[in-house]
Amino acid sequence: MEQCAYIGLGSNIGDRELKLLMAIAELGKLPQTRVTAVSPFYETEPVGGVPQDNFYNAVVRLNTELAPLDLLARLKRLEKEVFHRAPSQRWGARSMDLDILLYGELVMTGDELTIPHPRLAERRFALQPLADLAPDLVHPTLGKRIIELLTELTSPEKAVRI
Repeated sequence: MEQCAYIGLGSNIGDRELKLLMAIAELGKLPQTRVTAVSPFYETEPVGGVPQDNFYNAVVRLNTELAPLDLLARLKRLEKEVFHRAPSQRWGARSMDLDILLYGELVMTGDELTIPHPRLAERRFALQPLADLAPDLVHPTLGKRIIELLTELTSPEKAVRI
C-alpha cells in the first residue's frame, strides 16, 4: 500500500546545491516511488559540536510502496554508491545524508530504524523545510503540528532559505 514519507536531505561537502538536486533526482528513480514535493533549500549550521562547513538541507515528500526498511536500505545505498559517503564521526561532515523523517503515521523503534526520526523535533534543519511542505502535519508521537514544533524550538541554530 502506498505511503507518504518525508525524507531529510543534507550535504556539506563539495557542491552542496548540486548534491541536493542529484539526490532529488535519485529519489525519483526509486522503484514504486514518486517524488511529490520538494521544500526550498536552506543553509544551516552544523549541530553536534564537530567543526565543519555549513550544510544545505531540504525535505522531499515521497509517495512510496517500499516498506520502511527497504526504503532505508535504498537510501543508504544511494549515500554510498552515488555520493560516495565515507564513514565519519557522529554528526561529522558528509557528502549526502538521507534520513526518513516520517513514514505515514507509522511509529516504530528498532536497531536499524526509528520512525519518526528520533531527533526531528529538536532539529531546525529538518523542521524548517518540513514545515514548508506540511505545516499542519501532526507528529505521530508528540501530537503536535510540525509548525508548532518549529515555533516552540529553542535551539540557537539558524536555517537561512537559499
